[in-house]
Amino acid sequence: MKRAATTTPQTPLDGIDGHLTLSTYIQSRFEQCSRSQRDVAQYIVDHLDEAAFQTAEELARRANTSSSTVVRFSQALGFEGFPELQAAAREEYRREHTGAPVNGVSNGNGHGGPLFSLDQNEFEAAIVADHLNIEQTARKVTRKTVDQLVEAIASSNRVLVAGTDQMAFFASYLRHLLMLLDLRVEIAASPSQEVLSRLGRIDEQTLVIALSAGRPHPLVVRALKLARHRKAQTAALTDATLSEVAKLAQIKLYYSSSTPAYVRSHTALLSLIQAIAFAVYSRDSDSYEDRIKAFRLK
Repeated sequence: MKRAATTTPQTPLDGIDGHLTLSTYIQSRFEQCSRSQRDVAQYIVDHLDEAAFQTAEELARRANTSSSTVVRFSQALGFEGFPELQAAAREEYRREHTGAPVNGVSNGNGHGGPLFSLDQNEFEAAIVADHLNIEQTARKVTRKTVDQLVEAIASSNRVLVAGTDQMAFFASYLRHLLMLLDLRVEIAASPSQEVLSRLGRIDEQTLVIALSAGRPHPLVVRALKLARHRKAQTAALTDATLSEVAKLAQIKLYYSSSTPAYVRSHTALLSLIQAIAFAVYSRDSDSYEDRIKAFRLK
């Protein structure tokens, strides 16, 4: 018999004294989970906001498992499926971010409410995903790696930024920001004769920065291989830790590009590019100040 549309499904949390949060409940059942389910359990506990707003497929990808494992994990906890588990995650998220009491105790964290209401539309879900992308990217990037890249950019006689297709825009923008600082920067965005001649001039004094999303373009891989062969410095800004670009680059900065939209998100990449350029500027802001001031007056 079908339930009425206004009926709220019973969840395993409803039958527990004190109404445990989802995170606490998962931790109490952790030892009963299979190895693959433990991956899901740990990821949800550590990334409650993602469990609250991502699909089962997206959550599975982030937890390095399958969507069927996510569903089975939900059922193993006593939920009918992932939507019911997600509802519990959203309830905990709402309580944490609004200061609503949990088990009769206010969290007192001082946070305002969520970015949007929990019944997000597509527009709001995309913005929430970008908010998470920037946060995850900031957590992945280390100060040591950033310092290495900034020093490499500032000390190189020539910087070559390789990025094709959708990455061509970001390669051009990085070039623009660095040229404002009077650095010698070129881009490789297509397999034209002019670009191939730029690759041919790579030497030990060149820094090659590769930009990639997903599977890298052959031209970008070629630029890195040639740079490694000629003992040039190499760096990569990529969203794929196992890509060939990541393997070839000496300096690696990873960004998160997850989104419910039909194309990858580049919000975090844009943030990285602007932050890197600002870090280069800050190394010697006094010497750059006149150039930047003149640019602002245009």
